[in-house]
Amino acid sequence: MNVDVLLGLQWGDEGKGKVVDVLTPEYEVVARFQGGPNAGHTIEFDGKKFVLHTIPSGIFNRDTVNLIGNGVIIDPAILEREIKKLNESDIDVSSNLFVSRKAHLILPSHRLLDAASENAKGKGKIGSTLKGIGPTYTDKVSREGLRVGDICASDFKDRFQSLKEKHLQLVKLFGFDYKNHLIDGIDYEAYEQQWMESLTQLNALQHVDSEYYINKMLRQGKKILAEGAQGTLLDIDFGSYPFVTSSNTTIAGVCSGLGLAPNKIGKVFGIFKAYCTRVGSGPFPTELLDETGENMRQKGREFGSTTGRARRCGWLDLPALEYAIMLNGVTELIMMKADVLDELSEIKVATAYRMDGNLIDYVPFEACTKVQDPVYEVLPGWNQPMPEPNSGQSIPEAFEKYIRYIEHKVNVPISMVSTGPDRTQTWFR
Repeated sequence: MNVDVLLGLQWGDEGKGKVVDVLTPEYEVVARFQGGPNAGHTIEFDGKKFVLHTIPSGIFNRDTVNLIGNGVIIDPAILEREIKKLNESDIDVSSNLFVSRKAHLILPSHRLLDAASENAKGKGKIGSTLKGIGPTYTDKVSREGLRVGDICASDFKDRFQSLKEKHLQLVKLFGFDYKNHLIDGIDYEAYEQQWMESLTQLNALQHVDSEYYINKMLRQGKKILAEGAQGTLLDIDFGSYPFVTSSNTTIAGVCSGLGLAPNKIGKVFGIFKAYCTRVGSGPFPTELLDETGENMRQKGREFGSTTGRARRCGWLDLPALEYAIMLNGVTELIMMKADVLDELSEIKVATAYRMDGNLIDYVPFEACTKVQDPVYEVLPGWNQPMPEPNSGQSIPEAFEKYIRYIEHKVNVPISMVSTGPDRTQTWFR
């Protein structure tokens, strides 16, 4: 038995939460392997909408174990609010949510340091979500971080205070007025108090040595799905650096973020939108700054589930998609938000770039420093509403041709197509 993996192939926001929710009944364990509350996985069903930031998207199935792996970083205050919202909808996490003892903690001072660093960049801002992600991963690799398993240590408060003081000294070097900076609408001291109180909720969850736990599940023959956050093009090593996140969002993150050997990887589901979006700064060759781009944004509700920021929108980028497929060894593709293109009479797809007068069909090292002008192929649109999967109607012929065109270009089958936010609006091919 192997672990199947589901991850994003673009700049995040592909719709991973919905797909995990749809696939969950087929799995006994869903495990997050990297990222933190900068992720926002949206799930809609029965007229309700949920946004998960830390908890795996399989939490809505009572029979599925949900594991927050060691590669995830946790803000206890954000996690507590997330759990409370689930409890308000009669979703109890006490029995099927497990947390790795080795998962690192996002301290309130990490969030201050994130804000100070981003503010100091001026026009060079990377578009941080200001959730403390970068500073927390920095402390992790510099061997100074605090982990879930440290909370019960007798010297935890002393270690917390020592790390906090170091952060505050750095904040002062940035010249950042942290005393007047609000975190989630409240001042620093109030947020720190809230954070300390939220440790009670975190301690009430089931803590495990996740690397042993998940390998034990494998030996018992359990079906496991690893859930990624963000997207391949935001990977710290292979994304559009420095406009990236601070973790490995590619298949490599599964092994390091859960403690799994590479030969334990099974199917790799790669999720992509029928077009492209990006939040924050960084290169985006196919970005549309016209009415078509704005229509995509409005119809697709392209506003960040974590930050609320408007997403940049553009045409599908095949060189970038092929790059992500290569890096992850994708075995099946899942297309999201196809319905957003319903009203278009023609659809463009980038098949190459022009850079420095040369035609290239790959993502260059200079992606952040040189302009890549996209070279497009134009396909006919279906120009009609997408039918519901259970309506008895077939999908438009022009849309089927769009799907086959992409499959032919990237040489990977598209096994699932999403045509709306609800879990029922899913076509299986």
